[in-house]
Amino acid sequence: MTKEKAQARREHLAKMRAEQKRKQRRAALLMWGAGGLIIVVLVGLVGFYLIKQARETSLDAVANSKYEGGQHVWNAVKYKETPPVGGEHNNYWQMCSIYDKPIHSEHAVHSLEHGAVWITYRPDLPKAQVDKLKEVATSTGQQDYMLVSPYPGLPSPVVVSSWGHQLKLNDPADPKLSAFIKKFQNGPDTPELGATCGGDDAITTTADQAPLPPEPKGNQQAPTETISPSPTQSQK
Repeated sequence: MTKEKAQARREHLAKMRAEQKRKQRRAALLMWGAGGLIIVVLVGLVGFYLIKQARETSLDAVANSKYEGGQHVWNAVKYKETPPVGGEHNNYWQMCSIYDKPIHSEHAVHSLEHGAVWITYRPDLPKAQVDKLKEVATSTGQQDYMLVSPYPGLPSPVVVSSWGHQLKLNDPADPKLSAFIKKFQNGPDTPELGATCGGDDAITTTADQAPLPPEPKGNQQAPTETISPSPTQSQK
């Protein structure tokens, strides 16, 4: 092989190696660029999901009121809110359960004082939506601190209340309903945290089945409130 041919071969090999390196660099840049784009997209999707979830479960619309506990009375009470979230209430509390007819507000407020959440809905709410409410009520939070009942004259299709807190909703499937239960059931504003929403003295009848109980006379005694085992806010 002549000197010229050897030099030409070396130059050709050098060009081939240089071209190969350029292709490798280009492939690496494309790979890192695609990987970076995927990461950006994933971060964006996660951020969008978190923002969307935060917006859907936001409790900024909750109305808050201040009421002192322990205001037990025997008469009917005219309340400020519909339904009420605190104030005077009957000496007897409502058994926490799901009712298909309206209950006395005076009993329900007493249950709120014990830490219950009260889900109320318009009596003409479609059955499918009522069933959805019951599904949420039986799968979220503590069942022994959950009241559900129809309530005539509500300002929205569904209203969920705890002592001093209330949220109006249009859709029983709204994630804010579960968020409210988790935050306010047996919450820090509960005046008698730990008091039971059941027991022998709890009212189990609806408003059409029995009037408000009269004040005890003679040897009759008012109901005795008992403490249940350390209720806490549910994380369910």
